Amino acid sequence: MKAIICKQYGPASDLVLEDLPEPELGPSQVRIKVKATALNFFDTLLVKGKYQYKPEPPFSPGGEFAGIVDEVGSEVSTVQKGDAVIAYMIWGAAQETLVVEADKLTLIPDGVNYDHAAGLMITYGTAIHGLRGRGDVKPCETVAVLGASGGAGLAAVEVAKAMGAHVIACASSQDKLKVAQEHGADELINYSDEDLKGTLKKLTNGKGVDVVYDAVGGDLAEPALRAMAWRGRYLVVGFASGDIQSFPANLTLLKGCDVRGVFWGRAIDEEPEEHKKDMLQLLDWLKSGSIRPRIHAVYSFEDFEKAFDEISSRRAKGKVILHPSSEV
Repeated sequence: MKAIICKQYGPASDLVLEDLPEPELGPSQVRIKVKATALNFFDTLLVKGKYQYKPEPPFSPGGEFAGIVDEVGSEVSTVQKGDAVIAYMIWGAAQETLVVEADKLTLIPDGVNYDHAAGLMITYGTAIHGLRGRGDVKPCETVAVLGASGGAGLAAVEVAKAMGAHVIACASSQDKLKVAQEHGADELINYSDEDLKGTLKKLTNGKGVDVVYDAVGGDLAEPALRAMAWRGRYLVVGFASGDIQSFPANLTLLKGCDVRGVFWGRAIDEEPEEHKKDMLQLLDWLKSGSIRPRIHAVYSFEDFEKAFDEISSRRAKGKVILHPSSEV
């Protein structure tokens, strides 16, 4: 089977495509033929050894996938051969064939294509956990999404809209904001040439925003926090800027607001039943058209370097997908 392998920490150009033996199947496991692997920003850090998880090389990147069940272990009764499934793996999904514990799989409903399903779990899973589980977003509340055109940001825009919120998309260019608008954003802020705090306050008639969804961090954090409404919730989701934000603590006192961490990767282990409910809700929204992951580009495994470059250069507007087959 084909697999993209990180043999040593470094840039994506150091990755290699190899033929490996197919993994053995255990009694509680399922063998899957991968149809689509989704890449995320953290994959660019993972292969450099700069992510919070540091797998020992050699390993494959890719934290989520969609595929078809090819064989089931003797103890498996929840899925059968031919079922379409998705799963989250942290890393290891950039392989033509995978062996996964059956209890990690979620069935894909009929009518949902593999590329959309492959890009669902991490960004949309984080968005629904953050906005519903941690942010407690209510219909008609205002949600500001920082970095609203990337995979994480677009997912948050769509999930917030599906929950009935008024969404303010914040990004660094008009082209990026146009993408967010196409995915349901109600208001747009270009923070490259607009004052983020002042514009957020203006768009909320001075009240401030109820929830900030921040996957960017860095210099945007403090002005966004200063634009919070009374009893607002600031969601710390990630640090795509490369800088971890810090806050003057008195701002949380003055606004009576919360700063809440959103760590989806741990939440799915700590709260498995909530995770299952979230996945079922997301798949229902996906089937109905309430959410639709934007596919920025699809590459074959052979073109993995181009795929990684789209993400690391911040050109990606939505999900970047890898196909084991050269037919993309």
